[in-house]
Amino acid sequence: MTSAQSSISNVPETILDLIEDSEDADNHTSAATATRLSLQFQLDESYLGQRIDQVAASVWHDFSREKLKQWMKDGHLLVNGNVVKPKYKCEGNELLTLEVELEVQTTSQPENIPLDIVYEDDDIIIINKSVGMVVHPGAGNPGGTLVNALLYHYPKSAELARAGLVHRIDKDTSGLLVVAKNLEAQFSLSKQLADKSVYRVYDLVVYGNIIAGGTIDEPIKRHPVDRIKMTVLPGGKDAVTHYNVKERFRDFTRVQAQLETGRTHQIRVHFSYLGHGLVGDSVYVNRVRLPAGASQTLIDTLRGFKRQALHAAKLGLVHPRTGEEMQFEAPWPEDFTQLVEVLRQENATY
Repeated sequence: MTSAQSSISNVPETILDLIEDSEDADNHTSAATATRLSLQFQLDESYLGQRIDQVAASVWHDFSREKLKQWMKDGHLLVNGNVVKPKYKCEGNELLTLEVELEVQTTSQPENIPLDIVYEDDDIIIINKSVGMVVHPGAGNPGGTLVNALLYHYPKSAELARAGLVHRIDKDTSGLLVVAKNLEAQFSLSKQLADKSVYRVYDLVVYGNIIAGGTIDEPIKRHPVDRIKMTVLPGGKDAVTHYNVKERFRDFTRVQAQLETGRTHQIRVHFSYLGHGLVGDSVYVNRVRLPAGASQTLIDTLRGFKRQALHAAKLGLVHPRTGEEMQFEAPWPEDFTQLVEVLRQENATY
């Protein structure tokens, strides 16, 4: 490599090209033999006077500045073949050399959990997540998560932060997620999410009648009293949801929402803020709301719908290696389909 690039996808010789792959282990109880990286970068005069840790972080975007500083201290990242301190000031034309074995990034355990894979290649996996699956281990959910499944099916994901996850959807939300299988893909996808260029469309059913589509542009932050909830409050993080009405029922509306940002519980919070909470949402809707004159079938369906009526239906992105624009769709799960069919029948008989 001869000069810095603004995007890793433009670097002539990518990290992927330089990885020395070892054969995967025959079993899935641990990560495959660790990946070794052997990277070089030739600086030019434009880096004169800059701290070497800042330069390294701009050259190798995949790694945090703190990680690169640690590698300098450990002798894995050399300048002209010599160990230097992170505060070293560049004189121009130095050669950076990085020789390192990637270590495991997660302590979660692999679990043989089936995955509904919509698409897969050497760089990305598109997964249709089932209702009830937690994406990442946490308090109360140490196992049985998507991360545990990824570690089993793709042992090298242990070398990636969050096992390659770049975004999440709630436990009881179904639908599409993209997962990176290598550092370059993870960086590219994270950048696309930050640039708001990933296309994410959700189908949902809400209480009440929404007349027309629109945009909800309201900041979201943690609820000051109920820490389980998020809420719309000044000083929160920017959150933008675009939506269109797809189908109107008596006392309910089927909506399609497109995320511009990706805040925790964003769609659920925004529609609750509008006064149109999601059917089945036990966090942001106080109780099951039964319309006057509802049939027993509708009453049973609403009472039996135990999760928010929210499905990540479409996902669009630019492939991190090829640059191809890709779009994926996932059909509604059975419970969502049944809910909509019952609402349609109720309309027809009203």
